[in-house]
Amino acid sequence: MKTEYRVDLPAMMRLYETNYAKLVRLMPKRDEVGQVCRYDIQGQEYVLVVRESTRYTTLLDIAQLSPGAAPDYLRANLTVRLYHDARVAEVCTTQQISRLKPRYDYPNPRMHQRDEKHQVNAFLSDWLGHCLRRGVVASDPMYKSSLN
Repeated sequence: MKTEYRVDLPAMMRLYETNYAKLVRLMPKRDEVGQVCRYDIQGQEYVLVVRESTRYTTLLDIAQLSPGAAPDYLRANLTVRLYHDARVAEVCTTQQISRLKPRYDYPNPRMHQRDEKHQVNAFLSDWLGHCLRRGVVASDPMYKSSLN
């Protein structure tokens, strides 16, 4: 018997709130377009770039720069919107998914999981926790991001 996936909204909002709390600690010091913060996490280089900044929201690109052992399509590459008035952060795009839906029918043409949006935001939460525990800020004032 096929059961329908239902979004657990309270759990999703808790995840968004914890992601926001973690992310504001890792963001560049100034919330201005083009600002960059680079991290070295156990030999892997990551960058956070402010792509858009308004009174109530900030759009960040988060990307893994160092190639590592994984192929390009598996390297971290997220766009996250922070909603400052609600104090939540939500993944907008990731890898090859340009718009995440709250839920997907399964199977679907792109083979997204039913709870793909939740999984991507849970990944962000795990990654942010890892950054906060093990990350070292790379302070290079001349650094220019290739994401701009």
